[in-house]
Amino acid sequence: MAGGRGTRFWPESRTARPKQLLRLHGDRTMLQQTVDRLASFIPADRTWVVTNAQQAAAVREQLPDVPTTNVLVEPVGRDTAPCVALAAAHLRQVDDDATMAVMPADHVIKPAATLVENLREAAALVAESPETLALFGVRPTYPSVGFGYIEAGEPLSVDCVSQPAFAVASFREKPDEATAADYLETGRFYWNCGMFVWKARTILEAIGEHEPDVLRPIETIAEAIGSERYDATLSKHFETAKKISIDYAVLERAAKIVVVEAGFDWDDIGAWQALPRLIDADAEGNVVDASFC
Repeated sequence: MAGGRGTRFWPESRTARPKQLLRLHGDRTMLQQTVDRLASFIPADRTWVVTNAQQAAAVREQLPDVPTTNVLVEPVGRDTAPCVALAAAHLRQVDDDATMAVMPADHVIKPAATLVENLREAAALVAESPETLALFGVRPTYPSVGFGYIEAGEPLSVDCVSQPAFAVASFREKPDEATAADYLETGRFYWNCGMFVWKARTILEAIGEHEPDVLRPIETIAEAIGSERYDATLSKHFETAKKISIDYAVLERAAKIVVVEAGFDWDDIGAWQALPRLIDADAEGNVVDASFC
């Protein structure tokens, strides 16, 4: 998912060049790093990017190995549920049994090898139990008020997953500091990093069950995939999809939701203030990165 505006990184981030298209950490942009770290598991021809019209040209330029047809362009922003549904519809055209890994294009994750191993295991879990929607939860290291939280319920015995896995008890919105501290103390809560693994058909069925006003226009668009009328159909119908996040649309309602503890380090560097977590600050708290010079 690469259509965000990254407004909290203004003035470096602009509408046509948001956070995911910038080099905020390392010598590659955040979008490029996202694709790079998956390359040993998901090749370029199986990588799909959902973005918007203002950013599509830059996305294609930054990812020359990803087929241009795999860059899906939303005519308008409708939040993550229509975004996921559009991508899932395209994947089903390629493979009706496709397994889909969903992740934002603007996060920092290390080490890449651990992420790939976690994704392999989650894909195996979904292969064994196709009705499962698998989420990754990051064990919190401090009482963040900037992240949503997932409450772990009953532990699950899943042979194909080496990390702890749990049924999801609840989702919690971004808390105040005292509540976040309570979450940390219980040991039952994870940061919701917005990364998921599921069958494309399963998530479409779940969207249809819980938010049919999202699925109906996507089904109309899906009928036009590969035809000359696709662009016109997308332009006409995508904006009619209900604007709602995948969390609200499905994840807080569906029955078989599993949270797998992430074995990797994760940060979404949501604003300039997050950079000292990634780049050593001096004695006065200043961070200097010559790549901006």
